[in-house]
Amino acid sequence: MSRMIIIDQQACTGCRQCELVCSVKHTGTADPARARVSLIRWEADGFYLPMLCQQCLEPACAAVCPKGALSREQGLGLVVIDRDKCIGCKMCVMACPFGAMGVDEKEGKVVKCDLCDGEPTCVSFCEAGALKYEDAETAHLAKKRASAARFSRLMGA
Repeated sequence: MSRMIIIDQQACTGCRQCELVCSVKHTGTADPARARVSLIRWEADGFYLPMLCQQCLEPACAAVCPKGALSREQGLGLVVIDRDKCIGCKMCVMACPFGAMGVDEKEGKVVKCDLCDGEPTCVSFCEAGALKYEDAETAHLAKKRASAARFSRLMGA
């Protein structure tokens, strides 16, 4: 079974802890601009949404890479970047339908979530519980049940 980071947008407080710990984990510096997760914020509405790689089964990022720097790793099913092949052209950044690819301006290379090799640091530090590392099928079933419950309430059942 594949696991992925599930985002509960309603639980997100906009604290940006996920960006901070991600940058420290991957770069050794507390620089959220270099994180593999980005928090999209609409402050006036109090709406916050962490954005990160969804590890697509047919990744658009890999399809457009002119150097073949992106590929699927079989262990965790991750889409990984071969840093030696990456030329920093940003074609993958433009192709990602989720806006989850980033650019580390200091290195001149693209970056994306690598699930911290199966132990996502952002999930461990998310005190609000907005990020969870779960089996994809279990999470999907939970969403179906929640939608059915909302529909049932609307229908007065």
